Amino acid sequence: MDLAGLVEQVVTGLGYELVDMEMSPRARLLRVFIDVPRGITVDDCATVSNQLTRVFEVENVDYDRLEVSSPGLDRPLKKAADFERFAGETIQLRTHLPLNNGNQRNFSGVLKGFADGKVLLAQDAGVLEIPLEEVEKARLVPQF
Repeated sequence: MDLAGLVEQVVTGLGYELVDMEMSPRARLLRVFIDVPRGITVDDCATVSNQLTRVFEVENVDYDRLEVSSPGLDRPLKKAADFERFAGETIQLRTHLPLNNGNQRNFSGVLKGFADGKVLLAQDAGVLEIPLEEVEKARLVPQF
């Protein structure tokens, strides 16, 4: 059974976006991160948690604990749509391997968007174009 697909189907069916999902070894702990443009409330988390619990029971999903929460201010960016949606925001990004024959894997700057399969990141030296498949991790940097 495709647990990630099942969770995404339930979450999107309820009108939320599945931002991320984490599973501990042997799926004992499932963490589900959801979002909507207006922001997530405790009631939203309870709604998704209750629905997932019912679906897991029907589908015989074996787990010990389920946690549903918002992605937080330092929300992870994973999909192309994330990099388009949060254009103009400051982000931190880490690549799988060093880029441009250098030794740098960690980058930060202002996200300029996404085009031709590449994340566009503005830095003092100019705009970096980083292929999405090279991105190991990316997240928003909260501005206070």
